[in-house]
Amino acid sequence: MMKENDSVYIAGHNGMVGSAIVRGLKQRGFKNLICRTSKELDLRNQQAVDLFFAKEKPQFVFLAAAKVGGIVANNTYRASFLYDNLMIASNIIHAAYANQVTKLLFLGSSCIYPKMAPQPLKEEYLLTGPLEHTNEPYAIAKIAGIKLCETYRDQHGANFISVMPTNLYGLNDNYHTENSHVLPALIRRFHEAKENGLPEVVIWGSGNPKREFLYADDLADACLFLMDHYNEKEIINIGCGEDLSIKELAEMVKEVTGYTGNMRFDTSKPDGTPRKLMDVSKINAIGWRYTTPLKDGIKKAYADFLEKRKS
Repeated sequence: MMKENDSVYIAGHNGMVGSAIVRGLKQRGFKNLICRTSKELDLRNQQAVDLFFAKEKPQFVFLAAAKVGGIVANNTYRASFLYDNLMIASNIIHAAYANQVTKLLFLGSSCIYPKMAPQPLKEEYLLTGPLEHTNEPYAIAKIAGIKLCETYRDQHGANFISVMPTNLYGLNDNYHTENSHVLPALIRRFHEAKENGLPEVVIWGSGNPKREFLYADDLADACLFLMDHYNEKEIINIGCGEDLSIKELAEMVKEVTGYTGNMRFDTSKPDGTPRKLMDVSKINAIGWRYTTPLKDGIKKAYADFLEKRKS
């Protein structure tokens, strides 16, 4: 188990997931946290990463750094999503092994599972069918990271684990007009429609696909729990085990933001995977469950969005 004085490196600490892990560690009294911005350390640069690990010698690593985005970003910048995420995972995982890191936790994604996999998504469905085309490069990079953790464990005995979170949202999210995920994109669209008195909000796709959403601080709590209680080769899902349609999600965001106009679904835009619900029986069985109801989490995220708009 991690102790308060252990040195802990959080790769991607400025992102939504990484910042939530930092908050969780600080709340638990951890004092020796190692963080670097992308300007201070380019994780795609193998030599820079090797020198960093050799100097800092972290005992525990949370690999939350990644190039991320929504459907449009994933489908537009396909080479960047594959290359950047391959390099980040390869460099950090190898440097962690070379510098005898006690334990590493690699954050994957639910998009690693086949597009038409049975629901809910069980861990054993990995590599059993074709991926969703729009985010295939990102998914392949994440699968490579999983296999790196598995093979460094097989060959070298490294205690590297891989966790698969569901769709995430929360504080410090990305609200870019084109490159954001569905929930932050909806928060921004409904807020700006309310602000500008627009009669309707256009939502991409049919509204029929179903998605599961987990508050980022709940994910951080799960990661800290697993760092202390999970040491297996097999991947493990993190989610809430409940989903809703994009239409239902839009209605919830509309209510939270106070928008009173209409919603229109643009069916010329891609829906993506029809459903992505995680089977979380494995993590529930070892003692972890989520605590933040979706509506409460959206209220917190919206408050954070408004605060960032001010500044």
